[in-house]
Amino acid sequence: MSVVAQWGDEKSGASPVILGLFSVPRVIDRVGPADFETLEEIHAASFAVPWSADEQAALNEGPGVATFVARRISATASRRPIGFITVRQAADEAEVLTMAVHPRQRRSGIGRLLLNAAMRHLYAERVREVFLEVDPHNTAAVALYRRTGFEVVGERPDYYGGNGGARQKALTMRLEFKQPAFERLRSGASAPCR
Repeated sequence: MSVVAQWGDEKSGASPVILGLFSVPRVIDRVGPADFETLEEIHAASFAVPWSADEQAALNEGPGVATFVARRISATASRRPIGFITVRQAADEAEVLTMAVHPRQRRSGIGRLLLNAAMRHLYAERVREVFLEVDPHNTAAVALYRRTGFEVVGERPDYYGGNGGARQKALTMRLEFKQPAFERLRSGASAPCR
């Protein structure tokens, strides 16, 4: 049975979102200083050119940057992050800088939970549109973004660095927050799916 708690006002330090999937609930909250080593491990398992813990910590000190982490919560589970998403806002636009889920936790809805938490945050900050780049071969990510309402608006050649120096293109996707479809985000509901 799922458990959903209201998304609080993170500026006031209100409670994080608690989301349950079957018997192992997950919590989505803001990144803490002790999380960056684990985020480095998750990123390294997800990308050919990973971001170090120091790079991620420095990025999170920048203006408009927010990172949300997913954690398993139970009496026996570690509270180490099992996934994360980093977004950056500038005026009424934002971008998803990166999102990664631990390989053992993939295909369990963690990416959707993280993306929805980040979109609720950006919506509350009055962002009008969100951009991201994604590897077109990452069909699970592309499908998640499309279900959330992102649309392909272009391509960036030679965007991703690969092993051996090979470069790969990325799809550029955009999500526009439109009323009233996204009003549900304020109440903690999922982003509209197409």
